[in-house]
Amino acid sequence: MNFIPYTMPEVQNSLKALINVGNELMKYMQVTAEFGRRSLEAGFPAARGAFAKAPFDVIGDTLRGTQGIISDMFRRPDKLLEAIDVMTKLMIESVITSANASKGLNAMFPLHKGADGWMSEKQFNTFYWPSLKKVINALIEEGILVTLFAEGSYETRLESVNEFPKGTVTWLFDKTDMAKAKKVLGGNCCIAGNVPTSLMLTGTPKSIKDYCRKLIETCGKGGGYILAGGAQVDNGKPENIRAMLDAAKEYGVYTK
Repeated sequence: MNFIPYTMPEVQNSLKALINVGNELMKYMQVTAEFGRRSLEAGFPAARGAFAKAPFDVIGDTLRGTQGIISDMFRRPDKLLEAIDVMTKLMIESVITSANASKGLNAMFPLHKGADGWMSEKQFNTFYWPSLKKVINALIEEGILVTLFAEGSYETRLESVNEFPKGTVTWLFDKTDMAKAKKVLGGNCCIAGNVPTSLMLTGTPKSIKDYCRKLIETCGKGGGYILAGGAQVDNGKPENIRAMLDAAKEYGVYTK
């Protein structure tokens, strides 16, 4: 039996701090909700209407854990597939409800465990992709656009994930070869990324602009490209952020 010393000043101060964090988070949510409401009234719909996850990731991230779900793929694959089917139905219902409530246009999926090297192609096509594709198709049928954040590299997956109607899916890439992504997906999907976080943190404004220019020249032909970071930057240099914005303005211009 565990004992939690609630009467200790240190513990009480920690709990008070958590309450304060919760109160501040509520203020933030109220401000962003009001911003979203006013944007909708002004004719600017919310870009992100819902947060979603691949059914496999829901189970592997928060229910079975990484070690558990890896074991399940080998020891009890049929049980795992049954669980994925259940989670697929729950995810479809949850995301559609959330997107409709926020009146947003888009559902964002961070893809955690489907990357190159995490599982084999056979495992990807058995445990990961079919259920995720089912969720995405259900959202598309509801008129919800989908953004898939491919964490890590997805180069070996590109050929097998190009299965959606044109203009319904955006792929945001972290470390995937963008020239290959443009070639394979560019005729059907919007692609975005992959300015490295490491470059944003340690590079110079010139190196940022050079990298962004190459991305735009490689991926921007014919449209369908969004210049974006490969991942979030928490403590990036302001001058590097400005360099990325300047590169978009300078090089991201379409000419006849």
